[in-house]
Amino acid sequence: MTEQFQLTEDQLAIQEAARRFTAHAITPHAAEWDEKHVFPKDTIKAAAELGFAAIYVTEENGGIGLGRLEAALIMEAMAYGCPSTSAFISIHNMASWMIDLFGSEELKAKYLPVLVGMDWMASYCLTEPGSGSDAAALKTTAVRDGAEWVVNGTKQFISGAGENDLYLTMVRTGEDGPKGISCLAIEKGMPGVSFGAPERKLGWHSQPTASLILDNVRVPAENLVGREGEGFRIAMQGLDGGRLNIGACSLGGAQRCLDEALRYTKERRQFGKAIADFQNTQFTLADMATELEAARALLYLAAAKVTAGTRDKTRFAAMAKRLASDTGIAIADRALQLHGGYGYLQDYPVERFWRDLRVHSILEGTNQIMRLIVGRDLLRE
Repeated sequence: MTEQFQLTEDQLAIQEAARRFTAHAITPHAAEWDEKHVFPKDTIKAAAELGFAAIYVTEENGGIGLGRLEAALIMEAMAYGCPSTSAFISIHNMASWMIDLFGSEELKAKYLPVLVGMDWMASYCLTEPGSGSDAAALKTTAVRDGAEWVVNGTKQFISGAGENDLYLTMVRTGEDGPKGISCLAIEKGMPGVSFGAPERKLGWHSQPTASLILDNVRVPAENLVGREGEGFRIAMQGLDGGRLNIGACSLGGAQRCLDEALRYTKERRQFGKAIADFQNTQFTLADMATELEAARALLYLAAAKVTAGTRDKTRFAAMAKRLASDTGIAIADRALQLHGGYGYLQDYPVERFWRDLRVHSILEGTNQIMRLIVGRDLLRE
């Protein structure tokens, strides 16, 4: 009966490989990346050498062909060192997967070889200044002109904007609403592509975020991902996996905060004994651990459903993302509180994790939208 709740030997090996990589390549450097706003390209490229840039790209196209649970294990492990860097790698994986699953053979041959090894890095571009949660209201247009699409508009809050080489961009090619949206692969070097100033963010300092500005950009017609009018469906399908990965990043960050809190409360003494010896501290730690395991169990279940393509996969991805990200924020906050005044200092990592995890309840769909997805799906049954 308990075997269904155990990771397989292969999954445990993947998890351990990601943990080892994190321990030597991410954790020792993450505080400096955050403080100095360093984008660690070399480290990200090293992750690609382990296959972590093409986790669910098929093996025939150069990826490692794993499922969503394996991807979650990798993202969770890397987020233990730096949620920002792990999330960036997740976004690249989403873009690569979109080309692998929906791109033509020509498009796959053109881009996957450089994406799999992260010789090129890719962004996912859906949000606009005037359309965030209401993504189907996007205004960026693409008009067909012979063998090209002419694209105009602005995308907002784009991870990797200005640094990345390829932008999987949702554009309006037809009527208002979701059915008029298509997806185009737009290269950084195409004339008319530019970027806004880097955003000044609360957290996620190890990756750049900026707007993508498209001014009469001429994109070859063969750079259409999927068929015309399929862009919104592709974008939403990509978000199922993206939400799992962001949830996994929350789990990894929360686990680090719990471990730091355990370590600190054992060492810190007040009123003649370690603060871990106070019952109130123990209750707080117990709640943190319990809530983390509950969120982890739901996320792993949702990952299995997305891999299997079950009918309720989108609902479970939304549930898991909502619970994992809210739980991550709450655990980071309590870990900071347990550190007292020291938790508020950059000398201790919980301050950084508190800032990094806070955005997870907003991106990949706000947690209010997650509740809307779940509620609507329940009412359809």
